[in-house]
Amino acid sequence: MERPAYFRFHNGDKAALPFAAAEYDARLAGLRQIMADKRVGAVLLTSMHNVAYYSGFLYCAFGRPYGLVVTPSNCVTIAAGIDAGQPWRRSHGDALTYTDWRRGNYWRAVASVTGTGAVLGVEADHITLAVEQALQAHLSPREVVDIAPETMGQRMRKSEGEIALIRDGARIADIGGYAIRDAIKDGARECDVAAAGRNAMEEEIARTFPEAEYRDTWVWFQSGLNTDGAHNPVTARILRRGDILSLNTFPMISGYYTALERTLFVGDVDPDSLKIWQANVATHEYGMSLLRPGSSCTDITHKINDFLAERNLLQYRTFGYGHSFGVLSHYYGREAGLELREDIDTVLEPGMVISMEPMLTIPQGQPGAGGYREHDILIITETGAEDITAYPYGPEFNVVE
Repeated sequence: MERPAYFRFHNGDKAALPFAAAEYDARLAGLRQIMADKRVGAVLLTSMHNVAYYSGFLYCAFGRPYGLVVTPSNCVTIAAGIDAGQPWRRSHGDALTYTDWRRGNYWRAVASVTGTGAVLGVEADHITLAVEQALQAHLSPREVVDIAPETMGQRMRKSEGEIALIRDGARIADIGGYAIRDAIKDGARECDVAAAGRNAMEEEIARTFPEAEYRDTWVWFQSGLNTDGAHNPVTARILRRGDILSLNTFPMISGYYTALERTLFVGDVDPDSLKIWQANVATHEYGMSLLRPGSSCTDITHKINDFLAERNLLQYRTFGYGHSFGVLSHYYGREAGLELREDIDTVLEPGMVISMEPMLTIPQGQPGAGGYREHDILIITETGAEDITAYPYGPEFNVVE
């Protein structure tokens, strides 16, 4: 039996994508302008975030290679046979399915679109040495050009459709936050409180987006010592009165990430902890006031640093003060060019979406020990910034009996 290296499996009808066809056409037009500027004949995108951004398809690799090939006239998803017709149904454009009958069939499918000897654009920050070797062996590119920074720049500037989806995401993150607050009590387990928030968000995502795919929505809910890191996983730790808590909800809508993060306490808060908490809330409010078009990430960061240094708290800062939103998650994607850090000189523009999320971590054994973090999502406008997070922050609402 002659078994193909790749084939088209157009099974069923095209599914509703997160955005209209015109949105994907505009994104591809932007990418093709990047290609023209850099004199690239074809682009092979391999990251989950870029494949999803330009095609609508969010792949599940499970150790297999995936890609999106874009040329001046084609846009073709390259996906594994295990996914059958799903990549075509969920892609804006064509799709090829490669088989695993023979090693290298993925690259044969890619080459059928790119040809060989092309000037090829790639995401250099996503290609391993092994992938680079296979790329050279199968595609023999005349030149390989890194287009990752330019694609990130395109993703950082949100369309009206993206902003509308992010607004819904922020609203749903708040719903998860309220569900978590309702589940907090002395004697509850972290994992059970987290599940309440996740379930509430998934129900609302399904109600609001009935044609979407549902996966990856999650909650990090930490207590006591577990609050010292922003990305500490959920445990079965039992909550006790006086515990510091960290609420973190992350609704994922077709690959788009939004978040709510808040400091809380069970029952009461001691004076030392209250002082640190109030200082972090003040930092949060000051930081949000700095988010304006024309301000640079580095300048904002230095101003917040000075604010904390004046209060002798800068040494407890743990990471940057905010980041972009879009097609990203805890295991894929990042728009590192739009983060509030000292080494990022990006200037804020209308249409960018960024968080303000100062965090102070006081080491165990010191008064007020624990991690304090507040997090709001803001849309940069022509004249300032719009806060689209509604869940309250601070002690008045978040000391939970």
